[in-house]
Amino acid sequence: MELTKKTHACVRLEKDGRALVIDPGVFSEADAAVGADAILVTHEHMDHFNEERLRAGMEANPAAEIWTLASVAEQLSAAFPGRVHTVGEGDIFTAAGFEVEVHGQLHAVIHPDIPRVTNVGFLIDGGAVFHPGDALTVPEGRTVDTLLLPVHAPWNKVAEVIDYVREVAPGRAIDIHDSLLQDHARPIYDSMIDKLGGTDHGRLAPGTGTAVG
Repeated sequence: MELTKKTHACVRLEKDGRALVIDPGVFSEADAAVGADAILVTHEHMDHFNEERLRAGMEANPAAEIWTLASVAEQLSAAFPGRVHTVGEGDIFTAAGFEVEVHGQLHAVIHPDIPRVTNVGFLIDGGAVFHPGDALTVPEGRTVDTLLLPVHAPWNKVAEVIDYVREVAPGRAIDIHDSLLQDHARPIYDSMIDKLGGTDHGRLAPGTGTAVG
């Protein structure tokens, strides 16, 4: 399986000639979902869910389908009847040849005065890749090979990120959710996570990839 990093929280997975895209949001490339056979969306926030990018992917491939939670599905189902599937924690399904397990329920706390929205994470092919969306969800009872690590957000701090890596204990962690992290701060984050996370840690420039699984 090949993983390609897109801008911010979006990634593209490819195997056996088919492609799965997760979280093509407003910071992602305009064509982030184009060419996808399946699209997964973790939650409704604009940096993970952008209707224009999803429409581009769905219209480019009339056989493409979306799996997401209810709050996103409600906004798309009428436009793509029969092609948008609602999922929640505990669900297991196959999308474009990828086996997907759903973990988690709620977005991380941004501030106590801001209501929490639903958020789900997607575990791909039995643990080859885990994308948690905007939560530090631990897929209980599962071994994770590659953790897509939300490294910088209004809802987290680096100590929590490090402890999350330690708790999941993946084979390696690759940064996502990094558009708001300035270049001069990246070495600081890299150094702390590398030193304290307890696993191989790295980041990919948008458009570059690595083998996973």
